[in-house]
Amino acid sequence: MNAKIAEFYGAQKHVEPLYPVYLPLKTADILSGKIEKTIEIITVPKPADATKNQKNVGIVLDEERIQEILAKHYETVTITEINSHGDLDKLATRNPDLVFSGVKYFEFFGKTLWLNDYLDICGIPYIASGKTALDRESDKGRAKAIMQKAGITTAGFFTTSPGEHPTEDSISVSFPLFIKPVTGGDSRGVDANSVVTDLKGFLAKVAEIQNLQKSRSLVETYLAGEEYSVGIFEDIATGILTAMPIQIIVEENRNGNRILDFDIKRNDAERVIAVTDPAVHKQLSDLAKAAFKALNGKSFGRVDIMMSEGGVPHFIEANLMPGLRKGYFYRACKLNLDMSYEQMILKIAANGLICR
Repeated sequence: MNAKIAEFYGAQKHVEPLYPVYLPLKTADILSGKIEKTIEIITVPKPADATKNQKNVGIVLDEERIQEILAKHYETVTITEINSHGDLDKLATRNPDLVFSGVKYFEFFGKTLWLNDYLDICGIPYIASGKTALDRESDKGRAKAIMQKAGITTAGFFTTSPGEHPTEDSISVSFPLFIKPVTGGDSRGVDANSVVTDLKGFLAKVAEIQNLQKSRSLVETYLAGEEYSVGIFEDIATGILTAMPIQIIVEENRNGNRILDFDIKRNDAERVIAVTDPAVHKQLSDLAKAAFKALNGKSFGRVDIMMSEGGVPHFIEANLMPGLRKGYFYRACKLNLDMSYEQMILKIAANGLICR
């Protein structure tokens, strides 16, 4: 194995490798310094309004940067925009060794076609979880019910829409409550009014989420402790999970609560630090690994956790297609494994290629 390949498919300095190398090297690989694999980076047309949320895209990619990284190490790396079912059929005919994409699904002929379902049928490896797991995590109420069934600690909760819980007696969880949309990411629909202490605040927030987010509401016990996110890498060959916890710190809002809301995320106003307490690190890692398994996650993902005031970690939600720019997943890799952005992208690609 040449030095370049060894560098990226072995361990980084002071870090154990996340998985061994199972990619066979051909003579051409050794001579060219590149691995003879074909990778297609699949995208969809971007909306005219760059701030618009594309619900069918789980990971917003910097595709040109990713192509640049992968092309240093793999023989053929291309970017393909999918506009029609015919484009997908052409992809299947090309039969690449890996599809690197954050697209969840397409709408063709009035029907929804999930990319990873299609790739499974074609026998083409991809980088993230399959549709079953994505369905489990995308509905936050369903994800929490799965956690309860698996014996994983999560806050008491229920889901609602305007008119379903009109009185305080009809609410099964005690105030204060935390309310957010059942579906959607990036803390959309979360603001200072998401923590409610009475029926008036509850009814107003549920109505707001229905009107603005077009979503049912997830209502749960408000947890006032520290907030964490745990990146997960899976070794596809062995099933071993590596957990990478980070702590997210935000300033108090006008109501005296520390809420990671939409504006804070959009403006990068939070701080992210390493989890240095070994006992807390283990608690978070154990819960995140159990949650990832319960959701049937694959390859990589992120699990969000809140502490109660008594220091008990609770599952909040999961993201099995976490952002691959420089968000929480990358920062988890950096703070826990001293991994560069380039190394993170290469790890994800190599993990996907193990499937072929």
